[in-house]
Amino acid sequence: MIFISSVLLLSGCATHQSPTGRGQTLLFSSQEMSKLGDASFAQLKQQEKVSQNKATNNYVSCVADRVTAALPDQSLPWQVVVFESEQVNAFALPGGHIGVYTGLLDVAVNSDQLATVIGHEVAHVLANHSNEQVSRAQLTGAGMQLADVALGAGGIEDKSIYMAALGLGVQVGYILPYGRDQESEADIIGVELMAKAGFNPAQSIELWKNMSKAGGEQGPELLSTHPSHGQRIAQLQQMQAKAQPLYEVNRVSVKNTCQRPN
Repeated sequence: MIFISSVLLLSGCATHQSPTGRGQTLLFSSQEMSKLGDASFAQLKQQEKVSQNKATNNYVSCVADRVTAALPDQSLPWQVVVFESEQVNAFALPGGHIGVYTGLLDVAVNSDQLATVIGHEVAHVLANHSNEQVSRAQLTGAGMQLADVALGAGGIEDKSIYMAALGLGVQVGYILPYGRDQESEADIIGVELMAKAGFNPAQSIELWKNMSKAGGEQGPELLSTHPSHGQRIAQLQQMQAKAQPLYEVNRVSVKNTCQRPN
């Protein structure tokens, strides 16, 4: 086990600014976060059922590829995996990993709505929210073992803490929720990202209306730590004035329309 002081010495405690100008304390480098993301994604592929439906995989990959193609940094290849599950959920991890559960496709009823979710999850990675979460767990003592993985020591038996810190709390039963500021930030970045990818940002509002109807009073797994439906929809409505012009400019260049399978 490595003490926090060792982590601070090796990784450095640096204050950064998020894409929207919010201050962040990040203890880990992008390379270390990629290691955490790689390890978590590998474990999920072992414990979850990967979909073999070619049409569904092609559809989800089409949407995800368009979203990631709109990212400012194109140096990272993104891996997309569809998991066969009734969970209404999706996630993105450092290192270039996207997971979508088939249950989400019952709520995100078209490619624009699916792009809303994928854009939001990729935005968490883009804005270093996972690094914030892992750093918070480290500083509070909840994630003392995180350093072993991030610094290559390995040998951790219980990976639930760092997987939860990467936004996988629902899957591992240990939730370290993103904060309200992080969620709002991911909405802002995600909607702009989907609009740049040629997806209609107005559908983001319809998506969250669908989400509010799904799963009863508590809502689906994806919303277990998120702001209220009303707050999210209100913010998305305010964002349309900026997002719609981006969509109008970029949709004309879209060649792959990502047809949802029947």
